[in-house]
Amino acid sequence: MARIPGRSLWLSAPVGLVCAAVVAALVWLAAPMVPTVVTWAGDTLRAATARAEAAAPDDPLVAALAGEAPLDCRDIYPDDLWRQLAWFPGALLAQSAAVPETAAPPLVEALAPDIRISCRWHTRDGATLQTALATVAPDAVAAGEAALRAAGFACTAAAPGTTCSRTAGDFVETHVFRDGWWLVSVEGGWHPEDYAARIAARLWG
Repeated sequence: MARIPGRSLWLSAPVGLVCAAVVAALVWLAAPMVPTVVTWAGDTLRAATARAEAAAPDDPLVAALAGEAPLDCRDIYPDDLWRQLAWFPGALLAQSAAVPETAAPPLVEALAPDIRISCRWHTRDGATLQTALATVAPDAVAAGEAALRAAGFACTAAAPGTTCSRTAGDFVETHVFRDGWWLVSVEGGWHPEDYAARIAARLWG
């Protein structure tokens, strides 16, 4: 290595040794703090991860069900089911506040529902899917269940809700009562797998 002009070897060697000694002393003094720093860093990272996992993702359904935002058909369908319906050849969606065409007309009078959203899909060959979500008075549920049983529906009560369903020919009709809500789905010639159950899981899963 070429020598740098003006550098004194007899002076630079002791200075280098002193610097090395200072660095070694600092390392020796800091060594007891290493486990503490590692623990602090680990706790900080774990806490940040826990907060990120605990924070619920932005979901418009939460605000819509709380009455803080308008409810849209897109909100009540899980992503996979929405894609399945939206990409079905020739499928069209109409959104409204209409009551689906139920096989138990007295039910609607008994429930006096406040329809929050009604979604009707139809295809070119006439197949339909109708789903509506409404609020109902808690004391109206018993009358609604009685009307459904009288129309031939089979009902099962599993806390905190009640589900009634009936299959007649190519029509499948499902009603779910839960927490002051009424979810009704009517499948006419179009039967996506677990259609009504997947929507219920999206709402209350």
